[in-house]
Amino acid sequence: MLSEQPQNHLCTVTLLGNLVSKPDIRYQANPVVAFAEFTLATHSRWFDKTSNQFKEWTSYHTVKVIGEIVERALIHAGKGDIILVQGYLINSRKNNREIIHATYAQTFPKGYAQSINQIHCSGNIVSEIKLITTENNKELTEVMLESKQHIFSAITQQSYVVTIQRPIHVWGKQALYLAEHGKINDQIIVDGKLSYLNNKNKNQFIDAHQAVLLAKH
Repeated sequence: MLSEQPQNHLCTVTLLGNLVSKPDIRYQANPVVAFAEFTLATHSRWFDKTSNQFKEWTSYHTVKVIGEIVERALIHAGKGDIILVQGYLINSRKNNREIIHATYAQTFPKGYAQSINQIHCSGNIVSEIKLITTENNKELTEVMLESKQHIFSAITQQSYVVTIQRPIHVWGKQALYLAEHGKINDQIIVDGKLSYLNNKNKNQFIDAHQAVLLAKH
């Protein structure tokens, strides 16, 4: 049965955007390890049928990088540079912020590049499923996903398990299917983009393009 399999989920994030400011690079002693934190801006543009015009939205992502990747990819990076990162979601111990821990980064010169904002996650449903009708009469299902990943630490040189929970927003026919067939502890696989709630903490949520339900039998 699915529930008897080891919990080793997938939750990878790929972003291409612009640095809001120069990365803050610091060093930890014993052992000496570089780490950096920066804000990455990604941009999305779409056609709004209601207003009959194009709209734009900018998302700001807090990214943390640890290890040799800092000096290899970020040492000369500056405000406005284009940067490609890949990593996983994590809850920062500092103020319990929801951030991205990048395991790969590459910097490109300033200029225009179409943004990339992709997230692929698997995990278990750990909340009741809410079916919501929006102001524009669209069907939206909200559910909490819990994902457990085995991560290797560049500081301790050991592997450990990271557990995160994030809301998922599913739209349209997929929303109706999930609301009808989904249950707590079912597994779900999501392909979408990383977004943020408009609240004080700017909490992360996953705006799903596709959601695959693996219901237990």
